[in-house]
Amino acid sequence: MNWPRVSLKDLSALGPQYGANLKAVAPSGRGLRYIRITDIDEFGRLRPDTLVEPESVDIAEYFLTEGDLLLARSGATVGKTYRYTSADGQCAFAGYLIRFRPNSCVASSPFLSYYFQTPEYWAWVQGKKRIAAQPNINGAEYAALEIPLPSLQEQSRIVELLDEADRLRRLSREASAKAERILPVLFLKMFGDPAINPKGWDVKPLSRVIASVEAGWSSQSEARQSQNGEKAVLKVSAVTSGIFRPEEHKAVPEVDPNRTLITPRRGDLLFSRANTRELVAATCIVEADYPNLFLPDKLWRITPFPNEAKSTFLKELFWNSGIRDKFRADSSGSSGSMLNISQNAVLRTEVPMPPLSLQEQFDRRAWSVMEIARKAQQTSLCLEHIWTELLNRAFSGQLTAKWREAHMKELLAEMEVQARQLNLPMPQEAAV
Repeated sequence: MNWPRVSLKDLSALGPQYGANLKAVAPSGRGLRYIRITDIDEFGRLRPDTLVEPESVDIAEYFLTEGDLLLARSGATVGKTYRYTSADGQCAFAGYLIRFRPNSCVASSPFLSYYFQTPEYWAWVQGKKRIAAQPNINGAEYAALEIPLPSLQEQSRIVELLDEADRLRRLSREASAKAERILPVLFLKMFGDPAINPKGWDVKPLSRVIASVEAGWSSQSEARQSQNGEKAVLKVSAVTSGIFRPEEHKAVPEVDPNRTLITPRRGDLLFSRANTRELVAATCIVEADYPNLFLPDKLWRITPFPNEAKSTFLKELFWNSGIRDKFRADSSGSSGSMLNISQNAVLRTEVPMPPLSLQEQFDRRAWSVMEIARKAQQTSLCLEHIWTELLNRAFSGQLTAKWREAHMKELLAEMEVQARQLNLPMPQEAAV
């Protein structure tokens, strides 16, 4: 069956409606939340730690009702969406969001919400947004977006299947996040907070701890992954999550044979010496050898003196907010731009250094924990790939093809009613 494609405007009972142009203020206990683009996370849910209220109470026209959809119209996250449910309490929405209220007689709000996560939708966003001072998609453009429309019963079946897959995907992400939190907790338990050094460890400059700091090479690269053993340069994003991600690289078809490349090896400590304030001084431990990858100039390989420190200890030490603040304070660059840390700034930084025997205990435990975290991350990434494929299959009709065959008569009758409401041609049974 070939589904009709219907504009978001025709599927909506309300919208496009721009949000309120009001200042956000700290919560006062009124129980009214003011939703801005920054309050919506990557899952399309409200962040629990960004609660604000609108400065005015007379904004009833901007109150959300069950199933309302908000779409971000401006900024770096243009295209991001949120579906309101009463579980989020009473909410109003701000001016850089656009509201559509689905017409429940023809379109399910959860169904449309899932469509806004599809690769097809995001390809439309990339093609539609205007690049001026910042990306932008206006209400009329969103209203004209055409969406594949099965019957309400089939929409419900698609949502049911995607809900279960989405639940597993979220659980996997949460498990991966929990695995990543084990090492910092173990570090604090064994060594205390290095920013205040409660256990009174000897304090040393890192020049007495670090044997070498090796910088990578800035090379011409292509925006694709390597193939058939060709060389590739790592992106800084291979390090900034705290877990080494070798897939974050760009192919380098031609490499000067006289150039000495720094290739990541098992046990290496990698360090981002230049990045935004949030990501500068990020570190990770490499868990295997990667002879076809090499470091860019914004990444360092740091090697400690073997009788002074273990790389796993330094990795967690450098992630500590107090130590990273020291690095940032000694960096060049303004707070709103890229920061750059010099080797001298790192080496003169003073840090507490516990006995090597205690670091060795931590090292043994750390490798076991890193293996758990690596497997959890791999599972999460695998489920993300499966999720993308499910979305593609759901909105192309493949996911529910067999189910549809078993319910064809009732679905056709339902789609005829839908077609009359939307002034569409009568549906015809056909292969997807």
